[in-house]
Amino acid sequence: MAVPGSVWRLLLVGLVFHLVYIGTVFDCYFTSPVVHGMRQHSLKSAEAKRLVLIVGDGLRADLLLAKNGFSMIPGSPEIVAPHLRSIIETRGAFGISHTRVPTESRPGHVALIGGMYEDVSAVTKGWKTNPVDFDSVFNQSSVTYSFGSPDILPMFARGATPGKVEMWCYDEDEEDFTKDATALDVWVLEQLRTLFHNATANPALNTRLRGEKTVFFLHLLGLDTTGHSYRPHSKEYMANIQVVDEIVKQTEELFREFYADDETAFVFTADHGMSRIGNHGDGDPDNTRTPLIAWGKGVRGPLPDSTPSSHDEYSEPWGLSHLVRRDVEQADVAALMSALVGVNWPVNSVGVLPDVDPTKPGYLLPKEGERTQAEAALVNAKVILEHYRIKHDEKRTHSLLYKQYSYFASTEHSEDVPGGAELSAIDHLIQQGNYFQARSQAKQLIRHTLEGLRYLQTYDRLMIRGIVIAAYLGWIAFGAISILLPPSTTSNALPFHLAATAVLGAFWALFAKQRSPWSFYVYIVFPCYFWDQVLAHASGPLLSYVRKGRVGSLLGYVLHGSLVVAALQSMVAGYTHRSIWSAWFVVIGVLWPILSWPRELLSGKWPLLLGWTAACLSTAVFPLLTVHPEESLIAISTGAAIMYAIGMTGLYKLSYTDPKEANRFKVVTLIELGWSIIFTNFIVWDLRDKKPVPPTFRFIGWFTFLSSIVTPFILPVPTSNPHGRLLSFFLGFGACFIWLAIRVEGLFYIAYSLTLCLWVEVETALRRHNQAKLSPVVKAVDKNVAQGARGAKHASTYRPQADDLRIAVFFLFFVQVAFFGTGNVASISSFYLEPVYRLVPIFSPFLMSALLIFKIVSPYIILAITFSMLNARLDLPPFSLFLVALTLTDIMTITFFLNVTDMGSWLEIGQTISFFCISSLLLVWSAGICAVGELLMAGQPRHALGPLRADASASITGQKSRKSQ
Repeated sequence: MAVPGSVWRLLLVGLVFHLVYIGTVFDCYFTSPVVHGMRQHSLKSAEAKRLVLIVGDGLRADLLLAKNGFSMIPGSPEIVAPHLRSIIETRGAFGISHTRVPTESRPGHVALIGGMYEDVSAVTKGWKTNPVDFDSVFNQSSVTYSFGSPDILPMFARGATPGKVEMWCYDEDEEDFTKDATALDVWVLEQLRTLFHNATANPALNTRLRGEKTVFFLHLLGLDTTGHSYRPHSKEYMANIQVVDEIVKQTEELFREFYADDETAFVFTADHGMSRIGNHGDGDPDNTRTPLIAWGKGVRGPLPDSTPSSHDEYSEPWGLSHLVRRDVEQADVAALMSALVGVNWPVNSVGVLPDVDPTKPGYLLPKEGERTQAEAALVNAKVILEHYRIKHDEKRTHSLLYKQYSYFASTEHSEDVPGGAELSAIDHLIQQGNYFQARSQAKQLIRHTLEGLRYLQTYDRLMIRGIVIAAYLGWIAFGAISILLPPSTTSNALPFHLAATAVLGAFWALFAKQRSPWSFYVYIVFPCYFWDQVLAHASGPLLSYVRKGRVGSLLGYVLHGSLVVAALQSMVAGYTHRSIWSAWFVVIGVLWPILSWPRELLSGKWPLLLGWTAACLSTAVFPLLTVHPEESLIAISTGAAIMYAIGMTGLYKLSYTDPKEANRFKVVTLIELGWSIIFTNFIVWDLRDKKPVPPTFRFIGWFTFLSSIVTPFILPVPTSNPHGRLLSFFLGFGACFIWLAIRVEGLFYIAYSLTLCLWVEVETALRRHNQAKLSPVVKAVDKNVAQGARGAKHASTYRPQADDLRIAVFFLFFVQVAFFGTGNVASISSFYLEPVYRLVPIFSPFLMSALLIFKIVSPYIILAITFSMLNARLDLPPFSLFLVALTLTDIMTITFFLNVTDMGSWLEIGQTISFFCISSLLLVWSAGICAVGELLMAGQPRHALGPLRADASASITGQKSRKSQ
């Protein structure tokens, strides 16, 4: 193999390319929906003087409203929230608020209060504060008084007009998962009580509180914290619901006592729900279905159920089937609150007021009856149409060949404003008193406008997809020619360079006209460069190959390539169907040896075959297990005990030149692993009994966790003993799968590591056999070809062998199995928080995330070391096998890019983004694995095949001799 330039140059180009192109998924699918310059609209008059928004963070609709929802708990009441239920039955409207992307606190509150669904890329710009400036109901109010979590309140206060949003937050340290979280909710009520009490002695505050268009926001975090700690079907979660119900009751009493009027509207809802295992974030229906209850001034009372029924199997157990259930989308709540309190709709709102649809009951009980509902529908249409007009003007001004959305196409060649005629028609219907028809037309206009917004949002998507596909195919071709062809160029390469330059200039001119983001200018550089290099270097050799009539062998390459593509596409399917990874283990552990291994090797290495098959089948079990495990100290302890036994066996089976090396193993195995399992059990018992974990235990926990990890680095086993060095890292990082395991992660870590170790032995045996078998034949003809991979000191002089492609595919398989062996990296199960509480009881998103990510990447230390050992065993230069894998990864990346979606549940959206990012970073990650392995194993013995080659050759020669006799 020859590489133009150096291997490091190729790796650097690949690294930069893949890092830059991660941004394409956001530029293509998730551009920000926020635009500026819209006019504001509101109803002429308010229905209520003030609004109270109460959000039960992490509250599930079914557990709040169902009868006997906690029947599994002895002594639980039939009705867990009697006050809220009485509101539904006697004086309020209710339904389900369906959440969207993602089911997390931040975007949930943005949808509720801002009326917009924050694009997924916003999470890269900030967790608690505003990544983008968006409008909100709070900002449009005369003043908003907010009480609750420091994770939520500041983002609305900092994005609002100064002085508009007052906030009272408890300290972040109070968000302790080991404490009673109901105290957080009670604190919110007490701060509200104190505010009203202070107003009795403060005339200025009293006057401001009694002003119109005032909003109160009570953020109750306790349910979310309790659900994470004890899960939703626990008695703790039930007790917290009861506390929230009492807080709602006392809040009503406080407002009744202070204001002594009936001018307050109340809205009770949740930002997201919670799955049965105490998680949220994905599209689990329990995460996306939240309660919505509205009552007070301007809100209708309960209505008898409609025909057909508004209820389904989900709400039948609630015992409310006699009342109509009016569901909404989460962003619709912002429109409802704006209409109730009479403020301007948030300019970024895409919510639809429930009262727009005249065929269904809404939530309002306006003073002027249906006329106000029709006027509200008109205002709602104007607000959303403002979005379209701004985006339309931007695209029409800057696009080269702009085509307007088909519904508004009649205004494309006129001076009419899109939607202007429709708004005039609706207004005319209102003036005529035809309110039903006005609402119907407003509903239709809103629907088409939202579709038009979608059209404009995705206007450049086809072009970006074309650039991305061309770039990834170009990289595959560029990598292939870098590996397979000598560093020569076609004699007439100038036309290719000129054509690439012309294409690049044309696209840059187009981007300048469209005022495209700067990133577009960078994206187009890569496909132009890659294809320029491919055509300049490969066009001549390819034409020569075809002219010489080697089409048959070319078809053979195509066939082998198709098999590789099929294998990689099966890995793509494995991202969503984890059982495919188990099938892979069956194939490589059972079918591959039986169908592919030489008979001499099968008979001569049957213990290795049995070990390899057993290891593969054992590891195959884990992808079949649930990704929603229950905590099991037995499984955790079993994994730790097996690690302990492996460590002890290593002390006796491995030979050490220095007795101190054995003592180092004793430190890791006997003290650190032993203490880890002992104190993990102690802390878990305390957490289960809801006892505060002694600080001493936590100190010991952190000490053993960190010391286990650093011991292999500060007390290293010499690389002259590669198996001993591998064992030291295996045991050191094994502590991670004790402290942060919830069930079988430690057992997976053991099976995965054992499979990797046996993989090294299997590939070594195969290479020995093949070289020994071929040696007598090729020795006189082309000794250098037979030894092409041996003795090469640099990857640039490495010549690939036939089975290197298979080894590269296996390597990519093991890279991904480490992600998906015990969970789904795009599912919340991989970020399950319960084990983290053992070390971090107080909510700290970055530290918790760091620990969980460390748990996910820990198996790669073993993969890095074993892959380096395999290179050494086969006497290959560093990165040689990786360079073969280099050309394969983006076959998967293209598929994942085309599968990305920005519609549907967060589970679907989040998975497609995660899959693309994982695949995009596979080259970077794989290069890192190779680099770490070579760094950790630098100086290990090489040429391991040499001394044994003669023996293998003699064995085969002897077998041939016996056959000839």
